[in-house]
Amino acid sequence: MTGADLRMLLLIRHFELALLDLFARGLVHGTTHTCLGQEPVPVALSALLHDDDFQLSNHRGHGHYLARFDDPAGLLAEILGRDGAVNLGVGGSQHLKRGRFLTTGVQGAGVPVAAGTALHLSRHEPGRIACVHIGDGTWGEGAVYEALNLAALWRLPLVVAVEHNGIAQSTPTADQLAGTIAGRAAAFGIPHLHVPCEDVTAMRSLLAGPLQRVRDGGGPLVVEFATHRLGPHSKGDDPRPAAELDRLRARDWYPPHAGTPADTEQRDRVAAVVEEVVARCLVSA
Repeated sequence: MTGADLRMLLLIRHFELALLDLFARGLVHGTTHTCLGQEPVPVALSALLHDDDFQLSNHRGHGHYLARFDDPAGLLAEILGRDGAVNLGVGGSQHLKRGRFLTTGVQGAGVPVAAGTALHLSRHEPGRIACVHIGDGTWGEGAVYEALNLAALWRLPLVVAVEHNGIAQSTPTADQLAGTIAGRAAAFGIPHLHVPCEDVTAMRSLLAGPLQRVRDGGGPLVVEFATHRLGPHSKGDDPRPAAELDRLRARDWYPPHAGTPADTEQRDRVAAVVEEVVARCLVSA
């Protein structure tokens, strides 16, 4: 893992922790969904997505935005509705638009939008792709299947990045998803790639070839990232037993990179950056 990768992993982690702290202090209104534990997914993808690719995120998308733009100040201002907000404070945590990056809080809605975007790219910008992020719980939405059907028929440059964290809001995946995600992709004749989220460099090695195939006109791809969610669905709604959370924390990427002097220095620098962003944002209008 490069130093830049570790820095971005730490930035996303400390940003999300700061956001939960702000929420607990009554300074974030509405709701917010953090990606604690899932940070390797956007970091691994960021080096493989080009500036002119489209990236469509979802309700748990802070990490996707940060990995693409490295802009914690603009994102926090957006969530808090303060000066410097990336969308003037009207999009909040779940509805962002910046260049070819956009998010939606509507479950599954990004997949048909991404398919339509991919259709445009196939006709007018060959070599570009549309990457859409969904979770394992989103496979309960019919629009996902309609979009995959057309993506397969028209061989669209669409990448569906599935962050399979094992729980859909508060329901374990095993209790609400029959069959497998690989089987669903196979039903449409779409290649499926399983990516363990253990090492960013190894993840990129697995992703590079299949993503290039999509760019070269090979049709859509479903990537299933085997990840885990450390935090609650939104604020405090997490019914999982303590033993299960302890098991997930033991597999988290953060502790192995928190012990060496160099890693500790990097962690402290990033934490200080996030603290400064929070302080500046809170004093803005």
